[in-house]
Amino acid sequence: MTRVLKVELGERSYPLNIGAGLLADPASFVDLKGKPLRVVTDANVAARYLDPVLDALGLTREHAFVLPAGETQKTLANAELLLDWLLASRIARDGVLIALGGGVIGDLTGFVAAIYQRGIAFVQMPTTLLSQVDSSVGGKTGVNHARGKNLIGAFHQPVAVYADTSTLATLPPRELSAGIAEVIKCGMLGDSGLFARLERDMDALLELDGTALAEAIERCCQLKARIVALDERESLAGGPRTLLNLGHTFGHAVETYTKYESWLHGEAVGLGLAMAADLSMRLGWLKPDDAERCIRLIERARLPIRPPAGMTPDDFRSLMARDKKVAAGKLRLVLMRAIGESTTTADFDTAALDATLAHFCSTEPATESRPALPVS
Repeated sequence: MTRVLKVELGERSYPLNIGAGLLADPASFVDLKGKPLRVVTDANVAARYLDPVLDALGLTREHAFVLPAGETQKTLANAELLLDWLLASRIARDGVLIALGGGVIGDLTGFVAAIYQRGIAFVQMPTTLLSQVDSSVGGKTGVNHARGKNLIGAFHQPVAVYADTSTLATLPPRELSAGIAEVIKCGMLGDSGLFARLERDMDALLELDGTALAEAIERCCQLKARIVALDERESLAGGPRTLLNLGHTFGHAVETYTKYESWLHGEAVGLGLAMAADLSMRLGWLKPDDAERCIRLIERARLPIRPPAGMTPDDFRSLMARDKKVAAGKLRLVLMRAIGESTTTADFDTAALDATLAHFCSTEPATESRPALPVS
């Protein structure tokens, strides 16, 4: 059964389709027929899903651009390669770019769609849990820079999202856990009921139980769609959409420190969530028992709760200072008042932040399970 949600953004509203077998079913793509289509994917996803998608769309391999896999591919150089390909193909402004893959492909493809001929339509076909619950919804697109994560980008909403849950059966364990990090984030920031369900169903999620996964995806997408509708371009200072960055300021620092080579985005977010819960507790905003519940759930999802070897509090401070949420020279963080209640603030005791950084950096680093990427 396909579940259809809607992201309500006026004339930019779009459907979010969730179900098994969507990508191989021509009936899924009736609205795309007759339009100039091009597909962007990576080598790992292409090996499993590109041909079925092309068949369902009535396309051939010449209509697809296949990149290597991994976060290191989310660059301006690859954006330029895609722009050259579109120009050589003479795709006009009525063309549609399709992102088939995880968050890297979705962000890069959406960014290219946003700037090609001042903007063409694009479709998200997320194939990882992380992209299905987070990055495919909301219109944030972009590429990384050596100085920081997602510092170059644009807001550009897709015209549709097709989240095929059957693709999750082939996810490597690390990719699955990375996606669960974003599910935990949703519970921590705005849905205490989801958090409680995750405490109950974590083992089922890790075992790829179809019902548990579909429910988690739908719950997260409902939350994100509601928040995006309130603050589409994150233009409100400390507004609703910034809450979706819970854990990300810490996590982006880890990704930049490791040069996107050894930590998956969701792994860095998992650590960031643990650090945000710890800091919220030290500020007296989050009950110690609830902070412990958060950290325990992150551990149960098989996510790291220690930073990379050699990363120091000074490294965190330096890299966090480049975060997009810095305003008037002040670092703004998303922190917790309770499980399911979060806030964005620059008004926090920096001594508490120092204590959190010292606590996490003084413990044994998480290195043993972080081999070089890509792993998908």
